[in-house]
Amino acid sequence: MGVSEACITLWENGNTTPQIKYSPKIIEFLGFNPYVVAGKSLGARVKNYRLLHGLSHKKLGAILGMDGGTISRWETGVFIPDSKTQTRLEKLLSK
Repeated sequence: MGVSEACITLWENGNTTPQIKYSPKIIEFLGFNPYVVAGKSLGARVKNYRLLHGLSHKKLGAILGMDGGTISRWETGVFIPDSKTQTRLEKLLSK
């Protein structure tokens, strides 16, 4: 996974939480996605995509050309993207 044994021990003992960038390797190792967010809302789907691909809010925002805080607000349902952005998101989420 690209981390030390000591780091994995800290994860196993609950002393630290893996950074999001490690989630794809963790999912691959486990053979399932332990990070799945329940729900079919756009926010839940965005968060699941982000976790599956190991992307921070900031990195996904950079891919979409917007601020990471906007991504966070989508995930929590505080803000709903406009129809043009929703179309872009649907294309990204379907990959």
